[in-house]
Amino acid sequence: MRRWLALLVAATTSLVLVALIVPLALLVRAVAENGAVTRATQEAESVAIAAGTDTLPLAVERTAAAGGHAVTVFLPDGRTIGTPAARSAAVELASRGRSVSAVAPGGREILVAVQDPAGTTVVRVFLSEADLTAGVREAWLALLLLGVALIALGVLVADRLALALTRPMATMAGVSLRLAGGDLTARTTPEGPPEVRSVGLALNHLAGRISELLAEEREAAADLSHRLRTPLTGLRLDAESLRDPEEAARIGARADALERAVTAVISQARQRTGERQSCDAAAVVAERAAFWSVLAEDQEREMRLEVAPGPLPVAVGAAELGACVDALLGNVFAHTPDGSAFSVRLTPGVRLEVADQGPGFPAGALARGHSGAGSTGLGLDIARRTAESCGGSLTISTGPGAKVTLILSPALTIS
Repeated sequence: MRRWLALLVAATTSLVLVALIVPLALLVRAVAENGAVTRATQEAESVAIAAGTDTLPLAVERTAAAGGHAVTVFLPDGRTIGTPAARSAAVELASRGRSVSAVAPGGREILVAVQDPAGTTVVRVFLSEADLTAGVREAWLALLLLGVALIALGVLVADRLALALTRPMATMAGVSLRLAGGDLTARTTPEGPPEVRSVGLALNHLAGRISELLAEEREAAADLSHRLRTPLTGLRLDAESLRDPEEAARIGARADALERAVTAVISQARQRTGERQSCDAAAVVAERAAFWSVLAEDQEREMRLEVAPGPLPVAVGAAELGACVDALLGNVFAHTPDGSAFSVRLTPGVRLEVADQGPGFPAGALARGHSGAGSTGLGLDIARRTAESCGGSLTISTGPGAKVTLILSPALTIS
């Protein structure tokens, strides 16, 4: 923006200066030419005073020496005094008693006619092109330097004014990027023109409002998760009251797993925004696959597990990645018939594939809250958001069966 404003001011100033300096330069040339003609006319008249006297040759010599111009006197009898010169048409016209100024080769000749008893004496003063333009180039150079100086001054002033606009705008752009990156403490210092300051104040207000809304959302999620502890406690008590010890232990383990998930939701809801976590994807996927393998065995499902040797660090927390794997495997068990085979494959890269031999995905399966099987429709959305939170992606394919491909961004270290 600074460059464009500088170019705009430079172009505008240049047009104004051209419109002003060109006529002024022509005027300077005209004034210089008129001044030279006036001085030459005075010199010719001073010589004309001595016409018809014996002092005429001396007057011609002194005038030529003083003015530096070629002075020629054409006498009525055809003789000339001073600098030799041809009798031009203008001289012939002046010999009839008329003083004239005419253009001659290489300059201009000033002719003054003097009437005396012997006839008409013509005094000729020749002005060269250098005499007619004396001082014009210097004046033009001064005007050019003045124009350049004015353009430079205009560009400098425009740059300072543009800086007063671009600096706070650049600051606000940086603040907005920090907010987009999760730094909700980012604020700008309103400065610059009133309109720009208003934008800065609005941005600060927006950042504050975003922080308030996120805090309310986190607290609401934490409160909702905390309310689940009461039915979990009742479920654990019911499990303990079962007569079959193995059944009680199994249901109690499920209740413990559910409680850990609720605790993870509460921790995640209260986690400070923008704090990046990482984990070993190989360890998390293997652990969650082992958890679901028990249910697969109960339902007589063939489970093929292929996990690349770790560590495979990814820019996602262990709890988030675990919830993602649980969501994908939970979909397999919820939407495929008992006995349907499935596979879990984790390759370096980091690429996680979960495939099954079920009926496949319905239309719009990736839409949040949409499900063609009577569920909440949040499983795939949870997996997608987990992938996108670290810069990855999720794709699905159908036929035969269904396959979910999750690509995660690797992390430098594991926290």
